[in-house]
Amino acid sequence: MRTQGTGTGVSRRRVLAGAGGVGAAAVLGGVSVPQALAAGVDKLPIPDKAELTVLLTGDAGTGGDGQWQVADAARTVCARRGVDLAIGLGDNIYENGPESDTDDEFQSKFERPNAGIDVPWLMVLGNHDTSGIIPGSGGWPSRGDHEVAYHAHSARWYMPGRYYSVAVPGGADEPVAEFFAIDTTPLASYVLQTDPEYYWNGPFAREQRAWLKQSLAASRARWKFVFAHHPLRNNGTHRNAGEYEGISCGDYLSGKHVKELYEDVVAGKAEFLLGGHDHTLQILDTAARYQGTQQIVCGAAAKTKGRADEPSNKAFWEAYDTLGFMLLTINAQQVVVDAYTLEPGTGEPVHAYRHTRTDRLPAGTGGRAGAAG
Repeated sequence: MRTQGTGTGVSRRRVLAGAGGVGAAAVLGGVSVPQALAAGVDKLPIPDKAELTVLLTGDAGTGGDGQWQVADAARTVCARRGVDLAIGLGDNIYENGPESDTDDEFQSKFERPNAGIDVPWLMVLGNHDTSGIIPGSGGWPSRGDHEVAYHAHSARWYMPGRYYSVAVPGGADEPVAEFFAIDTTPLASYVLQTDPEYYWNGPFAREQRAWLKQSLAASRARWKFVFAHHPLRNNGTHRNAGEYEGISCGDYLSGKHVKELYEDVVAGKAEFLLGGHDHTLQILDTAARYQGTQQIVCGAAAKTKGRADEPSNKAFWEAYDTLGFMLLTINAQQVVVDAYTLEPGTGEPVHAYRHTRTDRLPAGTGGRAGAAG
């Protein structure tokens, strides 16, 4: 397994990232931090196999009935089908994010609801995880340090840095998959950033961008997944990056710098872009404009939200009025995306849609994807 941490300059903020998974070291500013620093917690191992099933959830961390219903349904499906990894797409601790790395909300909004889904959970930060005075503002990015530090306290919670990558199998010359976690919240906050470290063009944004560009270019994985809280394309009410909330000006609220990052660094370099933020379920098309990089939105793990008045993206499948989650089944030949919704009243999982992608075409030609309902 290979994990990579946060940038080229070492600071207290970056060292908070802790250690990598079992048998690994995190690379933080070029400094190797051994597993032994993980405060005595035995991390669940990253799978070492060429076919894997990944649970995908987002915007889960309310601690309320919706989160528990989705977690119960996911437990049922994962017990039946098996699961090797999970991905949490941000807004892990509503409404404001944790107060410390030992905040009891980690228990009530992550550990207890997800008990029994005992695999590594690859986590990223969302706007609610880095709230300032206003809940969900994303105006206090350094608050995310608490979630990075929690990596050292939990067997399941995997966040060795604000951005990192995990390849599966880790020792393979050509892994079947590599997952690239990034932090988009400083680029799309609801308020202006006041910490120069997290300006849209500040040190963090520059280092993360350089790391992602280099890491994607170096990856030999068959399938590459970039995941973050904010989507590039989205038919929900938050809308597309560059026009979030219907705003197209300014350096933050519009998300125009998220759009630039995705279009300049990710498009045509990764087969999948996974996001949450909108409390919906969407499997969008591969879109020739984005050179085969396919957007999936999965943010309905605790709440629901409606559809934009005039959605602009073609989709294979969408759901806007139901809680749910997805499973990715990945091998060298294909990626299968199974979407699950919850039965009203009972909360039982319902298999709603299956999408299969078998090939990535050359840049500029779109993407050939097969879909089966």
